[in-house]
Amino acid sequence: MVVNNDTLIHSILTSSRTIAVVGASENPLRDSGRIYQFLKRVGYKVFPVNPNYTTIFGDHCYPTLRTIPEEIDIVDVFRKPEDVAAIVDDAVASNAKVLWLQLGVINEVEAARAESLGLQVIMNRCIAMEYTRLIQ
Repeated sequence: MVVNNDTLIHSILTSSRTIAVVGASENPLRDSGRIYQFLKRVGYKVFPVNPNYTTIFGDHCYPTLRTIPEEIDIVDVFRKPEDVAAIVDDAVASNAKVLWLQLGVINEVEAARAESLGLQVIMNRCIAMEYTRLIQ
């Protein structure tokens, strides 16, 4: 079951320390760029993931989740719903704990598969909005 409980989302946001932003952009006008910067600003260790960049806002950018050398708590996804299957595979292989599908990223089949593989799933919610609403 996709997480939609405020108490559980609050717990995820306060217990997590590392976030991989899949589909991160160095364009501060794009949601993935703004939210990447927001997550860093509020204290998370954030890893940008995008094979089209080598750096984002001066940070090393990883081509895939599997190439990040640290454990990831949350995989925050800014990709099309049809791209989620491969991201689920990478998240599981990387021992991530949470798959967070941003606003508009809705893939019920892959959300259910991710849960069956041990990930907590939050879908169609903005991590920055939830942080602001529940933490700040």
